[in-house]
Amino acid sequence: MRPALPPHDVLRLHGCLQNVKTNRTSAVVLRQPTVARGDQPQPRASSVGGTEKGVYWTCSRLSGGRPAGTSGSGSSSERSHRTGEGLRTTIWPRGTVVGARPRTPGPHSTDAQHHVGGSPLVGSRTPGRDRRPSSGSRVVQGSGLAETLHRAAREARRRLNAVAAATYLVDERQDVLRLALADGSAPSFFTFPGRMAPDAASATARAWTTGEAAVLLDPDPAGPGEEHVLPYPYAALSAPVTTGDRRFGSLTVLRVETGGVFQPDEMLILENIGHQLAEALAELVANGVSVAAGPVPMLVPPEEEVDTSVCTPGWGVRDVPGSAGTSMMFPLRRLAELLNRATTTDDVMAAAQYCLMSSLRADALVLVAAREGRLWVLGHSGDSTEMARRLHGAGADDRTPAAAAFRGRPLYLTENQGSLLDDASPDGHRTVAYLPLRGDGQFVDLPFADRNRVVAVCCLAFSGPRRFPPEERALLGMMTGLLGAAVERVELSAEQREAAQLLQRFLLPSQLPDLPRLATTARYRTADVTSKVGGDWFDVFKITDNRAVLVVGDVEGHAVESAAVMGQVRTAMASYALEGHHPTALIDRTGRVLATLGTALTVTCCVVALDTLGGTAEVALAGHPAPLVRAGDGTIGTLDAPTNLPLGVSMVQPYEGREHTLESGSILMLYTNGLVSSRSANPETCARELLGFSDDTPSSDLEGLADRIVAEVVTPQQRRDDAALLLARYEGAGHEGEPRTAGMHIQRRDLRGVKVARAFVHDQLGSWGLEDLSDAVELAASEIVTNALIHADSDVDVRLRVFGDHLRLEVRDSDTNPPIPSSLSLTEEEAPEAEHGRGMLIVEALVDEWTSYPNGQGKTVAMNLVIPQG
Repeated sequence: MRPALPPHDVLRLHGCLQNVKTNRTSAVVLRQPTVARGDQPQPRASSVGGTEKGVYWTCSRLSGGRPAGTSGSGSSSERSHRTGEGLRTTIWPRGTVVGARPRTPGPHSTDAQHHVGGSPLVGSRTPGRDRRPSSGSRVVQGSGLAETLHRAAREARRRLNAVAAATYLVDERQDVLRLALADGSAPSFFTFPGRMAPDAASATARAWTTGEAAVLLDPDPAGPGEEHVLPYPYAALSAPVTTGDRRFGSLTVLRVETGGVFQPDEMLILENIGHQLAEALAELVANGVSVAAGPVPMLVPPEEEVDTSVCTPGWGVRDVPGSAGTSMMFPLRRLAELLNRATTTDDVMAAAQYCLMSSLRADALVLVAAREGRLWVLGHSGDSTEMARRLHGAGADDRTPAAAAFRGRPLYLTENQGSLLDDASPDGHRTVAYLPLRGDGQFVDLPFADRNRVVAVCCLAFSGPRRFPPEERALLGMMTGLLGAAVERVELSAEQREAAQLLQRFLLPSQLPDLPRLATTARYRTADVTSKVGGDWFDVFKITDNRAVLVVGDVEGHAVESAAVMGQVRTAMASYALEGHHPTALIDRTGRVLATLGTALTVTCCVVALDTLGGTAEVALAGHPAPLVRAGDGTIGTLDAPTNLPLGVSMVQPYEGREHTLESGSILMLYTNGLVSSRSANPETCARELLGFSDDTPSSDLEGLADRIVAEVVTPQQRRDDAALLLARYEGAGHEGEPRTAGMHIQRRDLRGVKVARAFVHDQLGSWGLEDLSDAVELAASEIVTNALIHADSDVDVRLRVFGDHLRLEVRDSDTNPPIPSSLSLTEEEAPEAEHGRGMLIVEALVDEWTSYPNGQGKTVAMNLVIPQG
C-alpha cells in the first residue's frame, strides 16, 4: 500500500497546491514517496555539510512551453530531472517548504557552496517573500523594545531548535552592528560578538548587507583526506530585520553542529520572524520609542517552557535547564581573573592547570610556542614529561599535530591518529587535543592589527578515548582565546624586561679588579615590583697597584632611562678616576657632564679613594649615605663627609670631602638606599644593623658576609627598589695574608674552554706551590665551567685567589639562575629541570664550602678549599 502522509507533510503539500494555483501551473502530480538509501527513513546526518538522509516527497508541475525553473533554495540535496516534454520533477528533502516562487539560480545558490569546500558565507534569496504575513508582527510585538526583541529571539530559538538567538541593531551612523539581546544558554550566547562591522566575515553582517538570509560555514575547510572539525562548533543562520525601506539589523540563531545544516524552510521561518520583528520595531519608532542597542546587551537565560539548551556530560545537573552551560562559565571566569594578574609564563601555566586541565579532567598539559622554525615548550604540567620531551625543539614544519595546529585549526586525536568524533575510538588509547592560542582571542568584538596569528598551542592529553561535545569545544575556544592573549602579553613583557635587563647588565662591571692589599666583592639586586631595571651601580677602579677608587651610585627612577643615564654617569666617572682626579673633583666634573645630557633625573653617589699602602681613605658624597667601616674588633663606625647636593642639582659651593685612616683588617661597606629604605626610618641605623648581623662571619669570608647582608632583605616591601652593595676588606701594607690572584676568560660556546680551564688551574696552582690541591680544584672547575657554558650560553670568567689559609675558585657567567645540586635518583618529571645540578654534587664532595650569588652581569659560583698547614 502507498504509505499515508504524515499531518505535517499534508500541510506542506497543501502549500504546494496553493502555490501552484497562484502561479497558474496547469497540474500537480503526486508520485509514490521515494525513500533514500533503504526502505525505512534514515536519521538526519550529524556532520555539517554531509548528505541529508530521509524520505523525499515528489512534487511535479505540468506547464505548457518551456520547463519551469528550479526553486531558488540552493539546497545541496536538491535533485532535478526531466520526465517528458514540459515536465520538470524536483525532489525536495523532507521538511522543505515546497511551493516557493521559482527563480533562476543566482551566484549564491550553487550546490558546491553547501559543502565544506565552498564559500564561508552562503547567501540565500528570500523564497516566498510575498508570502510573509502582513499581520505577523503581533507574534513578536511587545510593549517595549526589550520585550519585543525577547519575543522575537525566543520565537526563533523555539522554532529552529537553536541553543541561542540574538538580535543586532545597527547604530545611527549605519557602520556598526551592536548586540542588543541574546537569548539562550551558556556558553553559546557568550560567543556572540558585542559589535561587528558590516563587512565582517559573519552570517550576521552578511544578512545585513545583502538583505538575504546567510549561513556561516567553515572559513578554513579541511583538505583531501583530512578530518573535518569546525573551529567554531555552531551553525549560524542570520536573517535581515527589514521592512520596506527600513533596515534595523539582523536576527541570528546558533545550533550545535550535531543538529544538522539549516534547511531552506528554516531560512524562510527565520526571515519571516525577522520581517515580523522589523514591523514591530517600526511600530515602536512610530510611537516615539528609540530603537537602539544599549551599552551592554541584554542576556536572557533558558526557561523550562522553551528549553533548547544542551546537556553536556560531566557538567552541571542533568535535566536542569542551563545547568551545564552555567557550570562551564565558572572555570572560564576564574581563568580570566587569574590571567589578568599573570605576569610570567609560570603564572599562565598555573592558571591553565587549575582552570583548564583540572576542569576537563586532563592528565597532561603542555604549552608550546614556535620560534625560529622550531617548537619550544613554555611549560608543562601533569604526566607530561614524555610529551614535552618529544615536542621541545621539534621542527615547526614537521608533519606533527602540534605543528599542524599552528595553522589555526584545533585537532582532536588519539595516539593512532583516529578521529575523536567517531564512537569507535579504540579502548586504552591516549586522547590528545591540540588547541591553537590566538593573540586576539577566539571571540572578540574589536579587531586588533596583526594579532590574529597563533602565538602558541595548548596540548591536552587524556587517558583513554574521549569525545568533545560542541558546547565543550565552545568553552575550549573561549579559554584558549584568553590563554593566547595572556601568553602573548607575558611573552612581550618578558622580551621587554629581558632587553632592559640586558642593557643594565652590560652597563655594570663584569668583574672587579684584583688589588694586592684590597679584597672586594659586590652584589646587585633588582627590584621585584617594578620593571626590574634601575639606576643603581657600583664600581672599583684600579688606578695603580697601591691606589683604588670605590664608587656606589643611584640614579633616580626604575625605568630604562635610569639605566641609560647610569651608564653615561658611570662612564664619565671612570674617565675622571683613571685620570687621577680626587673624589671631590671627580664628582664635580661628572655633575657637569650630567647637566649636558638633557635629563631631569638626579644622581646620588659615594666615592672613596683608598691608598692601600698607608690606609688613607678620602671620601666625597653627592647626596648619598656615608660608607660604614667595621674594624677588626667588630666595632662599626661611619666615614663621615659633607653630604653635598645630588648631581643634577645646581650647586654654588664646591663639593667638599673628608679624609680618614683605616686600620688593617677593616671592612668598608658602600650601599644604596634600596638596601635599607624600607626597613627603618634611619637608613644609617639600618645599615649598621645589617653589618652587625654578620659579626659571626669570619672577616676573611667577604663573599659570605655579602650574602648574609643581602639575604636580610627578603620581604616585598623591602625589595621595592633596586639595590647595590660594595664591600672591601683592607689587608694593610705587608700583610701576610695578602692574596695572590689569577684569572682567565672563556669565549661563549668555546667547546675547548673546559680543557683550557683545567690547564689554567693546574699551571697556576703549580706556580704557587699548591700542587696537592690541583686535582680537586681542576675537577671542580671542570664541572662549574661546563655548567656555565652549556646552561648560561655566555662568556665565562674564571678566577683563582689564594689567601693565607684557603684557596678560592670563582666562575662567573650571565645566567642569574643558581645551580641546584640534584639527587641522582630523580623522578622523570624532575630530571630535565635539575640535570645541570648533578655536577654540583661532585663539587660538594670535593670542597669545604661553595656558594652562588648574583653579580652585575649574572651570577658567580665560588668554592673555598682549606690549604693544609705544614
